[in-house]
Amino acid sequence: MQDRDTIKAEIVQLLISVPERIQLQISDALAIMADEDFPEKWDNLLDDNVANAEALKPLSQSLILLIKIFYDLNCQDLPEFFEDNMGKFMEFFQYYLVYNNQFLDNNDDDEAGALERIKTGICEILELYTQKYEEDFPYMDGFFSIIVQLLMSLGEHGKYDTLVCKSLSLLTCMVKLERMAPAVTSGETMAQMCEKIALKNIAMREVDEELFEDNPIEYIRRDLEGSDTDTRRRAAADFIRGLMERYEPQTTQIITQYITHFLERFGANPQANWKDKNMAIFLLVAIASRTSTAQLGVTQTNNLVDIVDFFTKHILGDLQTDVNAGVPILKVDAIKFLYTFRSQLNKEQLLTVFPLLVKHLESSNYVVHTYSAIAIERILFLRQGKTMLFSAQDIAPYAEKLLVELFRLIEAGQTPEKLSENDYLMRAVMRVIITCRQDMVPYVNVIMGKLTNILGVVSNNPSNPRFNHYIFESIGALIRFICPVSEGAVGEFENMLFGPFQTILGQDIQEFTPYVFQLLAQLLDHHTGQDLSAAYVSLLTPLLNPPLWEQGNIPALVRLLEVYLTKGINTILADNKLEPILGIFQQKLINSRQNDHYALSLLIAVTKTVPIEILSSYLPALVTAVLTRLMSKKKGEQTIFDRFTRNFTLWVCLFFVLEKLGGPDVLIRVFDNMQPGLFGQIVTIFIAADLNTLRDPIDYKTCGIGMVRLLTHSDLILQQPYANNVWPEVFKALLAMLELPPTANDDGPDDLYTLDISEETTGYQTSFAKLSTATPIREDPVASLPACQIYLSQQLVAMSPEKRGVIKSVLPSEASQFLPKYFESAGISMSHF
Repeated sequence: MQDRDTIKAEIVQLLISVPERIQLQISDALAIMADEDFPEKWDNLLDDNVANAEALKPLSQSLILLIKIFYDLNCQDLPEFFEDNMGKFMEFFQYYLVYNNQFLDNNDDDEAGALERIKTGICEILELYTQKYEEDFPYMDGFFSIIVQLLMSLGEHGKYDTLVCKSLSLLTCMVKLERMAPAVTSGETMAQMCEKIALKNIAMREVDEELFEDNPIEYIRRDLEGSDTDTRRRAAADFIRGLMERYEPQTTQIITQYITHFLERFGANPQANWKDKNMAIFLLVAIASRTSTAQLGVTQTNNLVDIVDFFTKHILGDLQTDVNAGVPILKVDAIKFLYTFRSQLNKEQLLTVFPLLVKHLESSNYVVHTYSAIAIERILFLRQGKTMLFSAQDIAPYAEKLLVELFRLIEAGQTPEKLSENDYLMRAVMRVIITCRQDMVPYVNVIMGKLTNILGVVSNNPSNPRFNHYIFESIGALIRFICPVSEGAVGEFENMLFGPFQTILGQDIQEFTPYVFQLLAQLLDHHTGQDLSAAYVSLLTPLLNPPLWEQGNIPALVRLLEVYLTKGINTILADNKLEPILGIFQQKLINSRQNDHYALSLLIAVTKTVPIEILSSYLPALVTAVLTRLMSKKKGEQTIFDRFTRNFTLWVCLFFVLEKLGGPDVLIRVFDNMQPGLFGQIVTIFIAADLNTLRDPIDYKTCGIGMVRLLTHSDLILQQPYANNVWPEVFKALLAMLELPPTANDDGPDDLYTLDISEETTGYQTSFAKLSTATPIREDPVASLPACQIYLSQQLVAMSPEKRGVIKSVLPSEASQFLPKYFESAGISMSHF
């Protein structure tokens, strides 16, 4: 008996001190002992180990892991087992939310300990249940008071930050629910939550001030983007907005009282009590904002708050004082107030404060001048309908000053890492260029000099994808706006850029090569004539080297080859480069699941540019390669429609549209020479079935016109067996397509009016980093032709009486429903048909 007691006294300590492989054996022995003796014959097991810090470590880590597993098992759906045993689990969670144990304290003020992580995990589970399984979760009321008390008890040390944020997020979900109204509105609960939870976590801490001074770029990222983790302030503001959703008048009244109190304290001693004004501004923003977006800031406000009055009385003064005077954080607060409510101010009001923002670019404080750049960029992005709110003329008085100050701040970085650290500054440069457009002509050489110098520095270490993306977007914007209005600009751009581009390609800086190819395509697109310059001729051979065609380069290289074909087809044919280009089509593109649609894009360019007498000799091999790939989209009875099948449909229809290629029968013969009746199978299985997926207006009309030409310009389709089977099927598919209009293009002729290059779409991706400013203006191959319905009516009437007779004999019944209105829109009498 004494031996048994000795073993029981030592086994847990032994378990946590031996290597892991031995732990497995000891844990099995411990399980057997526990089954036999616990709890009646081993009543001191828990008491001894709860007070044993070493024993608690593996137990707490196990509990953390179990909580994660619980979350993962419940996050998609509520399993029956968990629903049936919910009461037991919730009792367990309640116990650990209020549980404290000094032996689980890691004595670290900054790093969360096991107990904080356990409670954080439980809060995540409760939030999941509150949001996703509210109707099946009857225990929410019991947790409400526990979470409120937990938040009131947590200190300001960094170790509690994540727990505070998760607890606040949970509480925010709770207070939004109607069923929680009795608990929220009971007595002084709402006022207590505002004072002892929201205000406590909004207050600026010493650690926040240290971050502001010591790591300003991280301070900005956390403040604006949330960085990797939410901040207490952000979570507290979200909690206030959660209260506002259901209790707007009460919450506004409570918070307004605190705002007034803090402003009075600040007024009594501005130098000592600047944090009170910081609190007041933050609270005002929290209660004034109903809805907001990253693009536009606050889009709907609380009618009980006068934003303009608050701005005039408490914000404008901080912007009007010397840029380096006063408390920097209050400067940032003032600028951020403008940034947040930019959509609530009219153009005249914004024009009044715009010079003040430009002036603050001169601030010696990193956060102040960065926030000025951020606010300027977002204000310039504002639009009115389909046009930008601010034109080049509006900011003309400030354009030069803006660029001078922004480049000065960027170039202050002494290393590639420091120079490219602040992508907000480069984004502002890009936005100024996009806003000023052709007005950049007088400054283009200076700006390009700055950009190429910066590019040369960051090429040594491309550490910030966003920053580098904005460099290339800025260059693309200058090319886009300057080349059409400035004679000789293309050559000047090439002289300035070919050197850096050669360095990038020569050193194989993979982060930058896709950008270089896009800008080369953009520059070449501005050339006139059908012959390539010596520089582009010398570049073509290296471009066709297979190793260059890696994943991230392919979209840019395909675009570049498309421009080569368009601008230099004579040179390509004379230098025998067509076959190497088609070799890329077959070797690198058509058989790739990720890139097969680019093969069709390249084939479309070849079809547009290569004379039919040359193209015809390659068509059988090209069609064979395309059909082989097309057959891989057929899975039994199911057809997979994707970008490849859509581009295939576009290519076939474009072939029919281009009269220089000889008409639809040229392509139909290529198909049917491989296998009789093959074209009929392809057009019904793939093309006719894919027509209704075309929503882009240009693609829609191109394919509509192409199908009309197939139906009315082909002799082969009016012969058997196609006349009885294929013609009616294609005609019905065309009618269905014409009755479903394309998606309207809201961008208008200038897509940059709505261009917003956001953080989510920038940076290096495994696929491709597209430059929005280098995107070509799309060519419309059927722009000169009328709408598809009118064109169909015209072409039916233009057919010979013999062919019309064939058509009438196979015309599907749907025709009588739609053709009369098409003829009427064309101004043609049905009697002519």
